[in-house]
Amino acid sequence: MADVNRGNRPLSPHLQVYRLPMPAITSILTRITGHAMAAGLMLLVWWLVAAVTSPGAFATADWVMRSWLGFLIMTASTWALWFHALSGVRHLFYDNGMGLEIEDAKRASWGIVIGSVALTVLSLIIFFIG
Repeated sequence: MADVNRGNRPLSPHLQVYRLPMPAITSILTRITGHAMAAGLMLLVWWLVAAVTSPGAFATADWVMRSWLGFLIMTASTWALWFHALSGVRHLFYDNGMGLEIEDAKRASWGIVIGSVALTVLSLIIFFIG
C-alpha cells in the first residue's frame, strides 16, 4: 500500500478520455439555458421600463436593444427559450416512462437541439417578415 503512486494517475473518468453522452449534454444545457434566459429577460424588462419612464431612457434602451449586442442577446434568449421548452416536453415523456431507452434518449436529445435551432430561425423569420 505504501508503494502506490497516486500522483501520476489521471482522474477517473478523465475528461480527455470520457465523452459525455448527448442526453447528458442536453441535460446540462437545460439547466444553463434556464439561467441564461435571465439575461434576455433583464434586457426586455429594462426596455419596457424605459418605455414608460422617459423618452431619453427609452432612446438609450432602444438603442441597446437594436444594436448587434441586443440582437445577439435576444436571439440567444429565444434559442434558450425554445431549447428549455423542448427539454420540458421531453421530461414530460420521461415522467410517463416513455423514451427512457438509450437510443430513444439520444434521438430525443438531437431532436431538442435541431428543433430549438429550427424554431429559433422560424421565430426570427416571423419577427422580421411579419
